[in-house]
Parts: sequence; C-alpha cells; structure tokens
Amino acid sequence: MTKNPDRLYELLPVIYRQRDVTQGYPLQALLRVIAEQVNVVEADMDQLYENWFIETCQDWVVPYIGDLIGYQPVHEAGEPGAIHIMADGRRQKILIPRQEVANTIRYRRRKGTLALLELLAHDVAGWPARAVEFYRLLGRTQRLNHFRLAHGRTADLRLGEALDLLGTPFTELAHTVDVRRINSPRRSGRATINGVGLFVWRLKSYSVTETPAYCLEQVGPHVYTFSALGNDTPLYNRPQPEPEPTHIAEPLNLPIPIRRRPFAERVEHDGKTVTQASADYYGAGKSLLIWATDWPRKGAEQPLKNSQIIPADLSDWQYTVPRNFIAVDPELGRILFPANQLPKQGVRVSYHYAFSADMGGGEYPRTLSQPAGAVLYQVHGKDELQKALAAWDEHNPAAFDQQPEQAVIEIMDSGVYTLPIRIHLKAEHDLQLRAANGTRPVIRLLDYMADRPDAFTVTGEAGSRFTLDGLLINGRSLQILGPEIDPEAPPDAHPPEDLCRLTIRHTTLVPGWMLDNNCEPRRPNEPSLELINTGAHVHIERSIVGTIQVTADQVRTDPITIHLSDSILDATGNDCDSPACEALGAPGWPLAHAMLTIERSTVFGKIFVHAIDLAENSIFMGRVRVGRRQRGCMRFCYVAPHSRTPRRYQCQPDMVEQVVAAEIPEGAEQDQARERQALRVRPQFNSTRYGTPTYCQLALTCAPEIRRGADDESEMGVFHDLYQPQREANLRARLDEFTPAGMDAGIIFAS
Repeated sequence: MTKNPDRLYELLPVIYRQRDVTQGYPLQALLRVIAEQVNVVEADMDQLYENWFIETCQDWVVPYIGDLIGYQPVHEAGEPGAIHIMADGRRQKILIPRQEVANTIRYRRRKGTLALLELLAHDVAGWPARAVEFYRLLGRTQRLNHFRLAHGRTADLRLGEALDLLGTPFTELAHTVDVRRINSPRRSGRATINGVGLFVWRLKSYSVTETPAYCLEQVGPHVYTFSALGNDTPLYNRPQPEPEPTHIAEPLNLPIPIRRRPFAERVEHDGKTVTQASADYYGAGKSLLIWATDWPRKGAEQPLKNSQIIPADLSDWQYTVPRNFIAVDPELGRILFPANQLPKQGVRVSYHYAFSADMGGGEYPRTLSQPAGAVLYQVHGKDELQKALAAWDEHNPAAFDQQPEQAVIEIMDSGVYTLPIRIHLKAEHDLQLRAANGTRPVIRLLDYMADRPDAFTVTGEAGSRFTLDGLLINGRSLQILGPEIDPEAPPDAHPPEDLCRLTIRHTTLVPGWMLDNNCEPRRPNEPSLELINTGAHVHIERSIVGTIQVTADQVRTDPITIHLSDSILDATGNDCDSPACEALGAPGWPLAHAMLTIERSTVFGKIFVHAIDLAENSIFMGRVRVGRRQRGCMRFCYVAPHSRTPRRYQCQPDMVEQVVAAEIPEGAEQDQARERQALRVRPQFNSTRYGTPTYCQLALTCAPEIRRGADDESEMGVFHDLYQPQREANLRARLDEFTPAGMDAGIIFAS
C-alpha cells in the first residue's frame, strides 16, 4: 500500500503547521521529501526481515538459505545464472526450487519411504507422480497350501478391469522378472527385484467451462463433440488433492485421461443393476458436466444428472441410445443423443483437456495489461459483443464517431461467438480484444458473404494499435489491411501510414481453420494471418498460429517486422519440404517483405523472408531462405538442411556435421556419416497435429543435442521455458540421494 506522504508532517504540533500554512507550505514540502526516503529505508528493513524465511524471501536468497541447511544443488542440471536477468531468474527457480529447500529437513526424516518419492517429484520437478514397487508385481510359484491367490497372480482373461490397466502405473497383474536396471542410462527395465518406478506426468490438465458443444451435422443432428472445433479430444481428470502426505497417488489424484471402464459405475435402481457415469468424474466441481436446455422435456432440471449419462464406446457412432439418456465416450470426447429426441436448445459442456504449457487460448491465469485510462467494456453473449464492437465498425458511421481513444473489450465467458468482425481504428487509437482471466471464448468465423471472402479484418490509421489476448479464432483468417497504394504515384512517394502495432498473445489462430475428428486440418493450404499492404509491427507471444502470409503490392518501404516468441507457427503440412507447406511467405513472390525475429519457438513449414534479425533456441522443421544473409544471426537452433540463412552459431545439424568432418576423411564414407548424423539429430515429436494433447512435445527418443541444445542447456523449441531437462536431472539426483541402499529408483514418463 502507498503510505501517506504527509505522515511525518502530521506528527508536528498544530502551531508549526499553522505557521507553515502562512508561509506557503515550505515545511510540508521538505518533510514529503524526507518521508519518501524514510519509506525506502523502511521497505528495505521489512524486506531484510522477510529474507530470514524461505516462504517470503527473495529469489536470490533461496540458495543461501539452502546452504545453511546443507542443501546441495545438482550441477548436472546446470549452474545458476544472474538472478537479475529474467531468463536466468526463471531457470534458477528450476535449478534450486524454493519448495525443495523448504522441505529438505523433512525429506531427510522420511528417507526411504515410498510416498517421499512422489513428494520429491512434486517439489523438485513440479510433476505429479505415482511411485510403484515393482517387486510386488513379480510372478512367483506358490505352494498348494498358500492361499494368497491375488499375490503374484498371472493374468485372468475374465478380469476386464485388470487387463485394461495392463501397462499403466496402476496394473496389478504379475510380471516376469526383468534383469535390466530400472535406472539404466541405456535401456531401463521395469519389473525388477529391487526397482521402484516413479511414473511422472508432464502434461497439465486444463479446464473449459460451460462452452457450447459442437454438433457434427455431417454425421447427424444428434452427434456432438466436447471440443468446440469438432475434433476428438480425450477428456482428462481434474486432479484431486491427496488426503495426507503418506498417501500413494490414485487415478483421481493425477492428470490422466479418463478411461471408459472407470467412467462407468454400476448401481442398483428400482431393483435393477444399471450403468451410469461415475460420480468420481461427473458432476459439479468434477472433471466434466453437461447441460441440455429443455431436454429431455421442457423445464427439465439442469445440468444433467449422472444417472442420465451412459458410458459407451462411440468410435463409429453405432450405438442406440434409449430415450431420456445420452451416451458419452470420454476417450474420444463424444456425445450421442437419441436420434428421435434432439436437444433443440443446444448443448453446453464443461470438461478438461491436456497440454504441455500455458499457451494459446485457455482458462489458465495470465497477466492482463492495458493502457492507463482505457475504457473497459465487459461483455456477455453475442449481442453485447456486437454492440461493443459497433464503435469500431466503419460501416456504422454514427457509432464510429464515438470511438474512444483507448479501450478494452473483455469477454467474460467461454462461449462460442459466431459473427463477422470488421474493425477500423482511428489515428493513435488503441483497442484490445481479450478474454477475461479464467475464460476461453471462441470466435468462429463463417462464410457470410457469397460475393467476397470472409475474414476477421482490421484496418487502422496512423499510430493505431490492436491487441488480441486469450482468444481462440477458427473458421477463417485474421486479415490486417493497410491502405491502398495508388499505382500512378511516383516511386519515391511514401505510402500513407496505417496500423502501427499488432499484438497477438495467448491466442490460437487455428492452423487449417477447422479440424476433422482426427485433428487433420480441413483447409491446410489456407493462412491464419494475412498482412496485406500494412506496415504494422507484429508481435506474437505464447500463441499458436497457422501460416502467415505477407502481401505487398508495391515494395516502397522498409520490410515489416515480425517478432515471434514462445509460440508455434504451423503450416499443417505432413511434409515440411513440400511446396505447399509454407509457414511464412508471400503469395506470388519468392520472399515475404518482412524482417523476422524468432525466439524459443517451433516452426512446421518453410520460411521465406527478406531477412532474419535474430533466431535463437528455436526449431525450423522446414527449409529457411532469406534474401539478406549478411544481416542477423541464428544461434542454438535446429535448421533444416539446404537452408539459406544468415550466419549460424552452435546450430544443428551443423555441429554434428563438423564433428564428422573432423574425424572422417573426405569421401563417400564421410558423406554417409554426415547424412546419418543429420538424420539422428532431426527433432522428433510425439505429435505434430494441433488438437492432440502431445502437440509439439519432443519425443523421448529425440537426440540430446536437441533436448539440451539451447544456450542454457534447456530444450530447443516452444517448450524451452519448461526447463524439462533441468527438472529431470534434479529429480534423478534426489532419487539417488533419498532411495534406500540396495534399491534402484527410476523415472518413467507417463506423458
């Protein structure tokens, strides 16, 4: 809180303050200056006191408190950097976790217990985990009079639930002994005699609250998906806190996909055994919930009860649903209504999906910022959004004249907004269209006009600024239109100024516009962002975008600048070297008239630009071609072979090819070795399709030159700031420290 600047002045006797009034307040002015310095000293003294405690101390104090209790950092994970540098500060929080330092003494007291390993995974790496003692699962031959039939039991084909859990951290079936060590650096074993496996989940579970379900009309009017994009998405559990520190994590405590068997619950109803949705997953505050207004009858109670939900396998939609019930498939995220009992008022759902990080449109908390004095419009529903946008609609002159200089339109729910949007900003005006914290609105653009293209269009006069924050946009592209250039103007004439800055943060411009049920893009060749005759500076932060096209009718000005950070640029092509797979380019031109700066990002597709000022810690899966090689640099990146780039430093596969050239003489053998090494370090992903949980996540088989190839030994690409190699190294070291003698503990990545 801001302290009263006159608090020292108010301590003076009234007589002195009265005399000060008669002389024009010189004493008050002096004491205000002194009070300002007193506040600084007091704040410093208060912070020095807070630094005595691990819970309240500043980040730079954490290593010193750890040193007092004998905490030893893991040097294999990397050395801490300068705490005052933002990037080094984030990395140091991973290298020396505050929570681990706070609990070090408690760890030592509980050394050797199974639950401690799960606690280490949470505090050291920030990963939820389940510890499994594999020796309990070893099959064994028992005596005939040994009646412990469930101990070390082989598979029984009649136990469907047990077979369904086979290969998961929750399996109870017996295994034959594995002689490989579970913590082997080469190829680890599982069912070992002295092994403990720590299954960890790197994917996070994210919520979507009361959003419209998508009706697959091409399949039938009674067919829906939980995803608003129409793709199949596995539903994930909302993790519930464990009741006590000694508790071993169960499925309800972990961010895992919901399987069909545990989702089904058998109960007695009217003397009959019926199957319904489990109350562990379905209900208010649980993993999923469904609303169907005026269904199954007018004025019916909402949301639907779990007794109205039938768990089913809807892989081919061939399932007959009885009246007054609906079928739900949690593994595919599908909903099926009776064909003769349709939800005419629509369907709303709440559910959880999985992803690696806080990126793109989502309900995760994020920092909101806006210009000082900006007018805030908080809207609910399509009508209120249209009314709020009317002031920026150039086709509505009456409302356009009322446009405020600085404004924020904040969408307060996670609804789907189907409407055309055309925005025009006056000179020096600033507009921000954003989602409120805890919401994920979807803007769905349709084919409204038969005689011209439909898109989300933005135009602006000189010095204007436009920001998108926290949205998911699908169906069409976002177009930034500059002023038309007079073809008869002299070559040295400057074009009129337009939009100054475009900012896209925490937003998804769906690659391929829309998705099929298998997450394949419906329009893979269409761009998600079109920059047409504009000079706007484009900043894209923590977002997912499709192809970017830069169109310039006449090149008379400097190239536009595009800054991409912590984002995914996806051209959706299966082959990043195909002619159609162009992530950044210009239609009809060999190069886009743009200057690119890209940091900690992953690009699927080819990059054709005028120049690259800087590229670092990024992955380019397609060829890169720049016009000006003498400008800019690329450092600590993976660059596809046969690329034309500015100078490169510590990039792959250049580094491994240099090693081959130094060790093998020139000739056919060297060429083959270079090709093998280049193929070995090519990044491998668990999925390259937007809409899948493991989208853009590096595979465990990816080469270490990529997984630890960034300048700070983190992974290259969009998930650099997760510092997963450092988390893993820290956790492995702590497992070795706190595992009892004679036992081996290994990390098994469940996601």
